[in-house]
Formats: sequence, structure tokens, C-alpha cells
Amino acid sequence: MKTIALNDIAVRSELLPGDLGYIAYMHGDLYAKECGYGLNFEAYVLAGLGELAHDYDAEKDRIWMCEHEGRIVGALVAQHRERAIQLRYFIFLPEYRGVGLGKKLMAEFIAFMQQRGVTAAYLWTTDEQHAAISLYTRFGFQLTEEKPSRAFGKPLTERRYDLHLA
Repeated sequence: MKTIALNDIAVRSELLPGDLGYIAYMHGDLYAKECGYGLNFEAYVLAGLGELAHDYDAEKDRIWMCEHEGRIVGALVAQHRERAIQLRYFIFLPEYRGVGLGKKLMAEFIAFMQQRGVTAAYLWTTDEQHAAISLYTRFGFQLTEEKPSRAFGKPLTERRYDLHLA
């Protein structure tokens, strides 16, 4: 397999038709294969993406679509809320993990918060997402809530992480 260089991956912030559907597909497919999540998880993702599609504001929200050789390989969505920004749908195809793309997008997410003058962000994940949690905590997110869940077709713990910038 050829080595993927971070500089070979294009990142765009324009939301295009089909992007949200592809984000839903990636989540449903990858999390079923990697974590055993069921259709309830895909329904959860689709509901959130539907909300984003209806409420999307290019001034307050941001999407980072990662493309390599003409195909979407990852994404991150920052969705405005009343008092914070929610980090959502942070996903990469397996072969694009570990090349520095996650760190790059997290830095861009923080810069977006600062540019908008927003000092609070949060995200929800599960206790199974060890690599992602490690990245979030390196960028200052702190665990603030845990709750047992069967919402994704199996028992797990959902976790909320919050970030407060000075």
C-alpha cells in the first residue's frame, strides 16, 4: 500500500450536495464493521445530519471535507449551538488515520472557534473510541458526563467532553 502524505489530502469547507449523505454512509459502514453498531446508530447519525442540513449557516457552522485522489476520505463538522459549538461527525477512512489529518483538523476547529469568538465547545462519543478520545484530550477537551447506552445496538457508555478556551 502506498504511503499517504498529509499534503496530498485536500480539505474544503464548502458544503456540497451529497456531502452529508456520504458522511452518513461512512459512519454507518465503518462503525458497523469496526464497533458492531447497528441501524440505530445510523438512524442517530441521519437524524443529526438532517438537523444540520435544515439549520446550516455558513457563517456559524463549518465543515471540513477531506478529499484524496477525487474521493472523500474524511470529515469534521462544527455545528453552532446556543452557547457553544458542537464538534460532530469526525471520521476518516481507516487508511487515512495516523497521517496527521486529525491533528490538522482539530487545530483548524480551534482556530474556527477563536475566529468566531466562541469559547466553549463540546462533543459526544463512546468509551470505545480510544484514539479519538486521546486526540480530544490532547486538545484540551475534558470528560464531563457519562451515561450507559444501548442506543447503537449494543451496550456501551456515551461520553460528553467539553472544551473551554480562555
